[in-house]
Amino acid sequence: MVRERVSVVFNRRKTVEKCGFGYVEIQIYLSRTGRKFIGLGKCRPNELKNMISSLEVQNELKRCKDIISAMLLFDDEMTVQQFESYYLSKKKSRSNNFYKGTDQATNFIIYLKESIDKERFSDGTRKHKICTLEAVKRFGKIRTFADLTPKNILEFDEWLHDGSRTDVSVHTYHKHLRKMTRYLRMADMIPVDPYERVKLSRGKSKERQPLTEDELDKLRAIKLTEPLDHVRDLFIFAAYTGLAYCDVQVFNFDQMTEKIGNIYYIDGERLKTGTKFFTPILTPAMEVLKKYDYNLPKITNQKGNEYLHLIQHAMGLRKSLTFHVARHSFATLAISHGVPIEDVARMLGHEDIRTTQIYAKILKSTINEYSTKLQDSIK
Repeated sequence: MVRERVSVVFNRRKTVEKCGFGYVEIQIYLSRTGRKFIGLGKCRPNELKNMISSLEVQNELKRCKDIISAMLLFDDEMTVQQFESYYLSKKKSRSNNFYKGTDQATNFIIYLKESIDKERFSDGTRKHKICTLEAVKRFGKIRTFADLTPKNILEFDEWLHDGSRTDVSVHTYHKHLRKMTRYLRMADMIPVDPYERVKLSRGKSKERQPLTEDELDKLRAIKLTEPLDHVRDLFIFAAYTGLAYCDVQVFNFDQMTEKIGNIYYIDGERLKTGTKFFTPILTPAMEVLKKYDYNLPKITNQKGNEYLHLIQHAMGLRKSLTFHVARHSFATLAISHGVPIEDVARMLGHEDIRTTQIYAKILKSTINEYSTKLQDSIK
């Protein structure tokens, strides 16, 4: 009976077809009208078997089954609220043990490393989290949960600002550490989130320079050999669709496109944020798809950016060439051709239009064009 009430479900949100990944959850069946879902992470279909058999998932399954057994034994109401009272109280008592030092995981460094090892991240996110872990270790003043104080966070910030990191890099370190402190506070593992007691300056980000239409044309025309040719084509596809690198890598033409009139559109969901986007496949991007028979080449983001820098030097381009610049170039291109910024936000999958304003550099030529129209309309 317990086994039937607790099971693992995959792809309940139907994301595999669009994104290539599905969410793995434990489903607890409590009654005909009461079910509880506990998220375990996400994976590709071919990774599901290994994920389910992992020690972490099996331990969580056992924990849920034990709670159901206790509820049945004590004749408790089979409701979501009752299940959560057991589930959260177990977590809370376990959490208090961590902080009070009755558990070996009082060592924050060990706990942080184990958390990174357990979670499923993209390669880029994992790299950033590991860099944050190494920075905390080198800083040396945050070793235990009790060391997570506002004073130490401020000193950590000062330590990060030693001149070797940009403001954006420092903000990234704090972003990943703050996610952990916020979780620890919510789980009652620390008495207060130290970041709630300090105010840190985000600093200024280095402005990315998007490519102009002329520069995009030159990039399309330059003669390259493999693998530079493949990387250039992926950049062009991103620059004329607005897709982020990770979304380009999971793009599936058959499953993610629809045709309206003579234009194909990508109707998808961003891997990074889960937000939906709807964007056209402009002619240069369509030419890339046809070249590869609608199956784009696969390459890691790191290696792709290394090749893009080689292409940048071959072109004599002073602007930095990365996959993210392609996304900025699309936004700027759309704005310069009169697409309203609200529509550009929808194309890029931005929930906040302020993010789109960062992406879309308003060119002087665009301002001049609209200023001329404005001037002509004023008598």
